[in-house]
Amino acid sequence: MALEAGPKSGRKVIEATGVAKKFGDKQILRDFSITVQRGDRIALVGPNGVGKTTLLNMLIGKEQPDQGEIKLGTNLELALFDQARAQLDGNMTLWESLTGDPDMRVSGKADQVLVRGQPKHVVGYLKEFLFDEAQARAPVRSLSGGEKARLLLAKIMARSSNLLVLDEPTNDLDVETLDLMQELLGTYDGTVLLVSHDRDFLDRVAATTIAMEGDGRATVYAGGWTDYLAQRGQDDFSESVVKAKPGKGEAKTEKRQSASGISFTEKHRLEACRGRSSALKPRLPNSKNCSATPSCSPASQRSSKRPATRLYNGMRNSPMLRKSGWRLRRRRRARPAHPPMRFADGIRRGRR
Repeated sequence: MALEAGPKSGRKVIEATGVAKKFGDKQILRDFSITVQRGDRIALVGPNGVGKTTLLNMLIGKEQPDQGEIKLGTNLELALFDQARAQLDGNMTLWESLTGDPDMRVSGKADQVLVRGQPKHVVGYLKEFLFDEAQARAPVRSLSGGEKARLLLAKIMARSSNLLVLDEPTNDLDVETLDLMQELLGTYDGTVLLVSHDRDFLDRVAATTIAMEGDGRATVYAGGWTDYLAQRGQDDFSESVVKAKPGKGEAKTEKRQSASGISFTEKHRLEACRGRSSALKPRLPNSKNCSATPSCSPASQRSSKRPATRLYNGMRNSPMLRKSGWRLRRRRRARPAHPPMRFADGIRRGRR
């Protein structure tokens, strides 16, 4: 599988000058300018509801700014991975979702789809994205969030593009699909615009970061998430950042960073490792409570391997036997009266 880049776009992909946007009393963007060159990988970061999706839609021409100007380059072929999965019809089956796409339809063949210029069977193409044959006739609304993301990824990878827009692509994806997406983006020759809260994903993919910090402020930094923090000089967004409610056109984001500060990918990998370790080896007793539990003491563990010894020790220390004056002697294995005769001794005795 691969993301096929279409024909080369112009050297200048997007040029924004003095852009401003406002929803009611909320200022989304103020005097923002940027030039996106061919092959750039730009990430938009910021708190939920700050306006990342709004800026992304303005850069690709889906929304118009209140002030300023945005120019799109020439010969652009756009592929959009939206966080609402609006390109998927829940009433259609997976089969119909692929064959009903005008860009993927093969004339005269209802069971095949066009994948990067080559016809493929629908079921065979779905299996490449971990769907089984029974799911091909299932409705899209029955899929989980991760399965919907995989189906949308299958539609995007079937066509060529030179401008890839990813709005929260890591939501609901498992670790394998996340690693696959990172590998695909690493070999993609086109321009990438993405919005994500996954810090590990940002460090691996992004070469430029646009930090939206509220109150219309948007600053461009070189590098990914770690480089952005190093240049900003703080560990995270400051407490003064206004985390307002999502405005018009800004969808709510389901994914949140964990309190421990680890990324979405690292969290899933940690949970997977814990599940594998618990399946491979039995659970050991807790070391904190081991000293308080008699069964965890070293003496009991040694005696548990020899039940006869434990029974003998218990009977020998019995108060009843002590009171009666009886002494319990342990039965020992009988030894032979004479040492075993060697073969050479028998020969000497026979000669005698």
